[in-house]
Amino acid sequence: MFAFVMLPAGRVGAEAQSPASARHVASLGCTAMATRVDATAGSGPLLLRSYDAPAGRGAPVTRPLHAAAFTYDNALAVIALLACDKPLQAARIGEALRLAAMHGTRLHDAYLAGAVRGGQPMPNGWWDAGRGHWVEAAKQYPGAYQDGTSCGNVAWTALALLALYDARGEVRWRDAAVRLAQWVVAHASDQRGAGGFNGGIESYLLHPRPALWKSTEHNIDLAALFDWLARIDAPGGDWRAQAARARHFVTAQWDAASGHFWMGTTADGVTALRTPSALDVQLWAQLLPHAPSSWRRAVHWVEQANAVRGGFAFTDARDGMWTEGTAQAALVYRQAGAATRADPLFGTIARQVSPGGFLYASREPRIRAVYSWYRHQPCLAATAWAVLAALDRNPYVGAS
Repeated sequence: MFAFVMLPAGRVGAEAQSPASARHVASLGCTAMATRVDATAGSGPLLLRSYDAPAGRGAPVTRPLHAAAFTYDNALAVIALLACDKPLQAARIGEALRLAAMHGTRLHDAYLAGAVRGGQPMPNGWWDAGRGHWVEAAKQYPGAYQDGTSCGNVAWTALALLALYDARGEVRWRDAAVRLAQWVVAHASDQRGAGGFNGGIESYLLHPRPALWKSTEHNIDLAALFDWLARIDAPGGDWRAQAARARHFVTAQWDAASGHFWMGTTADGVTALRTPSALDVQLWAQLLPHAPSSWRRAVHWVEQANAVRGGFAFTDARDGMWTEGTAQAALVYRQAGAATRADPLFGTIARQVSPGGFLYASREPRIRAVYSWYRHQPCLAATAWAVLAALDRNPYVGAS
């Protein structure tokens, strides 16, 4: 598909003008997210619903997704809205995430979408009129993911808060990010094997337990978070040391023979997960500041293992185009100074816009993720990543 291995390290400058398809994606994505925020009256905190109905607009019928606001998706929306020059809308979502970070014992992977009342977001769920009580989605959703605390999602939430601190200079954003980073250090530090940080907390049927597996992707996110905290001399920890720990784990997952990263480890904290080949792990490593030049071979790997017509699949099953990952690839190309290689991807991405404004998560009816599926359903995260790519914004480093 492409040959990436000879590109220079780091950002060498985007082309003077983005292609029409990229400008179109940015305009539609920024408008869609800002409109969703503005639809909730007032200026108070809120979280956006992560998915629309498969038909293209309105809430999903499936109850666990009907009003689910995943923290990762909303964190991406904050960073993307800042890139869109929509700071007020970004701050409304950011304040909801900040309240979630500052209250309770841990951040959850999902909350109830909509306006936040009572000082902190509510767990996702619904009122069962027949039984006369509130049902938490985590009791109904397969795997009970929504009640968990994934270290990757914690890192992305903190990155969103740091992006707001970068844009607005208010220490409340930084302090909330510090609190999240401290939680990771206290609850997910792992000494087994190459060290780093484990998955966080799994919660099956509202029974939390440590997630003893380790994710390369999560440790990439954490390296970016700790690097950022160190860069701004944030209080509360030795962030350079924590960044080094996360990077050490990521480096240990690099397989020089094949030129790509393993996904992480099994629950023993040592044994590498060698299959499948996950697209995001290979791409996000490229966005880390001062990433080794040898890691660029991972993009050549995904060009061979994950490429499909017009974009990229999540795994090497190559069963369909993953919009979010295709946008990530476009951003990686642009950040490396290869904007012309990103341009064709924006044409594919632009064709995924749904009637409601969000981009479909996949072009095909269903594609394989690592432990689940992405479907042809409008998705906040896909929309936010498309905007970041179209506006050439690296979420790991901020705007300044």
